[in-house]
Amino acid sequence: MTFELPKLDYAYDALEPYIDARTMEIHYTKHHAAYTNNLNNAIKGTELETKSIDEILKNISKQTMVIRNNGGGFYNHNLFWDIMSPKGGGEPKGDLLQAIQRDFGSFEKLKELFNAAATTRFGSGWAWLINQNGKLIVNSTPNQDNPLMDIAEIKGIPILALDVWEHAYYLKYQNRRIEYIDAFWNVVNWEKVAKRFL
Repeated sequence: MTFELPKLDYAYDALEPYIDARTMEIHYTKHHAAYTNNLNNAIKGTELETKSIDEILKNISKQTMVIRNNGGGFYNHNLFWDIMSPKGGGEPKGDLLQAIQRDFGSFEKLKELFNAAATTRFGSGWAWLINQNGKLIVNSTPNQDNPLMDIAEIKGIPILALDVWEHAYYLKYQNRRIEYIDAFWNVVNWEKVAKRFL
């Protein structure tokens, strides 16, 4: 099995003005493509070639740092592109909204906690909304780690992800990570997040 760079559902400029076209193009064609290629090279000729990315990540403690970093980078970006849309924004509905209200009190409280996780992640990493056995939890991970990995402090199924590596926002926002985080909510595709939750 060879992992492939997923096709984007939208053009590079489709998330403007929140995420600029040049950042999207570089992020997708350079960074995500590199994670994909490096992962394929690292697993070539091993038993991992027959495994899904989820299976690889669930036992990542047994793998090299090259596989951990690039496997995480491949998975994390796949999810990131998928849960954004030019028609995104607004608020979640239905079962997802009910679960958010149950576990956080309100959608606004979820945003507050998620923003804090993204803002306070020192250096490079990701902020997550995860489903942990039916309960929603916000957390963050360093580098390209994620909550599927057996080395994660808090484990669960990721349903919403925000890349807070500087390459995800620096061309437009420079050091203003908080502005980038606030802008992200305008492109979240809640239908996709809800499908992942269910």
